Amino acid sequence: MTTSLPIKNTSPESTHSTIHLEDDSDEEWLPTNAIHDERQSLLLGLDQHAVPRYMTASPLPSARISDNSPKDTWDTFKVRSKYYLPILQWLPLYRFHLFWGDLIAGITLSCLLIPQGLSYATALCKLDAIHGLYAIAFPAITYAIFGMSKQMSVGPEATISLLVGSSIAQVNHDKSDPVDALAWACLMTIFVGIFTFLLGIFRLGFLDSLMSRALLRGFISGVAVVVALQQGIILLGLVDRSESWGITEASSSIARLMFLVENVPYAHALTTTVSAVSILSLALARVVKRVRVRWVQLVPEVLFVVIVACLVTWWRDWEHQGLGILGTIEGRGIPAPSIPALPSSAKHMKDLLVSSAMIAVIGFVESIVIAKTYSSKHNYSVSANRELVALGVSNIVGGLFEGIPAFGSVARSKINDKAGARTQMASLITGLLALVAISLLPYFYYLPKCVLSSIIFVAVVSLLGELPHDLAFMLRIGAWRDLSLLVVTFLATVTISLEFGTLLAVTVSLLLTIKETSYPRISIMGRVKGTHNKFRPIQDDPNVIEHLEDVLIVRIDEPLFFANTGQLKDRLRRLEQFGDMSIHPSESPRLLRQLSYMIFDVNNMPEIDASAVQILYEIVEAYHARKVRVYFVRLREQPMALFRKSGLLEMVGVENLFRKVSDAIEVIEKDMTNNNQISFE
Repeated sequence: MTTSLPIKNTSPESTHSTIHLEDDSDEEWLPTNAIHDERQSLLLGLDQHAVPRYMTASPLPSARISDNSPKDTWDTFKVRSKYYLPILQWLPLYRFHLFWGDLIAGITLSCLLIPQGLSYATALCKLDAIHGLYAIAFPAITYAIFGMSKQMSVGPEATISLLVGSSIAQVNHDKSDPVDALAWACLMTIFVGIFTFLLGIFRLGFLDSLMSRALLRGFISGVAVVVALQQGIILLGLVDRSESWGITEASSSIARLMFLVENVPYAHALTTTVSAVSILSLALARVVKRVRVRWVQLVPEVLFVVIVACLVTWWRDWEHQGLGILGTIEGRGIPAPSIPALPSSAKHMKDLLVSSAMIAVIGFVESIVIAKTYSSKHNYSVSANRELVALGVSNIVGGLFEGIPAFGSVARSKINDKAGARTQMASLITGLLALVAISLLPYFYYLPKCVLSSIIFVAVVSLLGELPHDLAFMLRIGAWRDLSLLVVTFLATVTISLEFGTLLAVTVSLLLTIKETSYPRISIMGRVKGTHNKFRPIQDDPNVIEHLEDVLIVRIDEPLFFANTGQLKDRLRRLEQFGDMSIHPSESPRLLRQLSYMIFDVNNMPEIDASAVQILYEIVEAYHARKVRVYFVRLREQPMALFRKSGLLEMVGVENLFRKVSDAIEVIEKDMTNNNQISFE
């Protein structure tokens, strides 16, 4: 069937023209301007004088593209500097009406972050509390300069801090060659920053997609259980008793669990009471904050609990009743930037680099997800590569100023957004307030250590809060592989070690990605029953689409490159024998036929590399050796060029390139007719 559409023609020879659109074509008509190579146009059989579709009458006006590209070197420098230093873009455009929201958000976040920083530094990393404030101040200020996300809160995280503390404990487990804990933590922060920075420089921001959600959820949930068991000893006031039992920072979670089960009756009453009240207060505040009242959501319950605990401890003299307190904190002010000496042992250096790399991967995956979430919500763009650079520089600066690693936090970023943060000024204010808090550290003398552990405990329980939702979703849709990965990663993290859990999560994610990308996406095409030139993937509806005798039509659905072409030969062989990749190769062949013609539909293959061309060359060569004729349909410009250079085009023959599958089928039908006539004669 042919439809004629009259259009206006301005040529003097004719007052109108007609476009003929064939409804029975197996592909849409291509405008001539889509084919840049004249020879390719001829090969595809396109009429050079046809009128492109977009030139037909339409009520939609053409979009006007303005050319705002830099005109000289200075303009280029200004444009590029705003991209690489986002503060040069948002600060000149900053308006006072935005400041109130950013100020409230900065103050609110500081009230949450400062107690958390003290907790993570002392309870998880086993360092002085001041290093938690350094990890807040310098990364937050640096991120405000280099970062693109307006709502993400950068600071120390429970998961990352525990990995740092675990690394210190593991390396100091060997008493013969101990290391300085602070120097190790600072070096680790610097190397975490370097690794993250290099990921951004080499444009590897796409790696955030490689970490499976199931693996990440299993790892984070495992870390939450490990932290909860670790802090349980402090919450019950069993620190001294645990040391006599041989429980150290390097002890496994199973050993801690057994210790807690057997020693709960010996818990310190006052410490347990203070811990219980603190946890209940923080948990109750989280429940109350679910009310959609803005001023309620901005109440700094963590800071309130810390202040009340300090005052009551001082008033009741709980320090002398067995309650462990933070004690004297040296107010050293802002340190001079420095780089600690590298470990003298090669083994320690290897452990440092491996741990830093794993922390960098875990940290940036969650941070990139946060940045993308809030950029989508507030309709602005972020670059994963630029975020990696910003997080890398933030950690390098933090390490130089004796801080621990800092990355984005989902919970804090949510609070930052609800508090009214609309630019990176909120992060800048948070960092500056953390610097001010350094001078206030002596006032935290009476802060009970169990209160700091309570803050951590509530934070990690919230990490477990998302686990039931993910488990229910996986069970509902039958995602058994994801569920298995989650359980295995969780158990490995809890029962073996954090390092093993991290390594397992990263390694399995990479292996799964490699496995999925190593198989080319190809579909076997068949003819729609009742037609002679309609072709669709057979898997769409096997009852409506039929195989063709002696002919195999394969559609390649992605670019071919070295990684996904290695399995192409085997997959083509299985399609030829079974007609479906779901059939196990141990079964008998389903298609009892002698293949005579092979058609490759490569319209969805815009690119191909040298390795893939070489493999295709071998495949075509093997088909020709079997007397199988090979045809290519809708070959694009870049593959065409490589086909020509490699000699594959000469082997296939220019006459065997077609614009439509139906055109190739017509040639095959004529060839079959001629062969039958010759056989009959």
